[in-house]
Amino acid sequence: MRITNDFNDYELLDAGNGEKLERWGTFILRRPDPQAMWDVPNYDNWMKADAIYHRSDKGGGNWEFKKKLPDNWSINYKNLTFKVSPTNFKHTGLFPEQAINWDYMMRKINDSHRPVKVLNLFAYTGGATMACSKAGAYEVVHVDASKGMIEWAKENKHLSNLDNNKIRFIVDDCLKFVEREARRGNKYDAIIMDPPSYGRGPSGEVWKFEKNIYNLISSCMKILSDKPLFFLINSYTTGISNIVLGNILKTTLLKKYPEGKIETGEIGLPITRDNLILPCGIYGLWEE
Repeated sequence: MRITNDFNDYELLDAGNGEKLERWGTFILRRPDPQAMWDVPNYDNWMKADAIYHRSDKGGGNWEFKKKLPDNWSINYKNLTFKVSPTNFKHTGLFPEQAINWDYMMRKINDSHRPVKVLNLFAYTGGATMACSKAGAYEVVHVDASKGMIEWAKENKHLSNLDNNKIRFIVDDCLKFVEREARRGNKYDAIIMDPPSYGRGPSGEVWKFEKNIYNLISSCMKILSDKPLFFLINSYTTGISNIVLGNILKTTLLKKYPEGKIETGEIGLPITRDNLILPCGIYGLWEE
């Protein structure tokens, strides 16, 4: 399991009873989390939450603010800065458990001592994009179907002092973009993807993880350079094992690039109160 331990501006204070209590900078948020299935013996600390997200039986939900919070604020992870904002869908614009992967990407790019071009698919607000760019990637192509998330990512680029770095922001369906890149003959040294369980592209294209993931990875094979650096998949899709990601990578990436190696596992966050680990999805990695 990969565990994020060095995020000073974020802390998972407690988890249990289907919820998690988190510190984002100086603010404490309480949000649902279906993985936190165990009991919380003492709820005293939970009363300190500045905002609580309540799910609705009809889908979605709403925030209950115990005190007035700013619409957004920024937090730092090492030399990166990100905008955080409580959204209507319980998210904050950042997945802090991914910091352990940002560290990996930055180390690989920095240690490669060669020009690295990165493609980030389903790139959301750009945590991985900014990490790769900050580490010295000469170009990062950031693709997401949501124009709103692209604009948020551009804010993160500015906050992380990357205005002069080459980052291309593209609103598109990820599979269609990859297929067009293959026809154009464009190549990438590293590919990152964080595909949702279900989603829609900007023109109504339907994405289903179980149905489309193998096709997407196979298409990505056509745009990898002759000596790729890494290929990283993250998934939060319930019921998908990291072994599945490993099997897909073995039958695609490893077959074409047998000199590389495969690693899969879970990602987690440490819980301050009791030293438990909250599981936060899975990953599959091919690396040189």
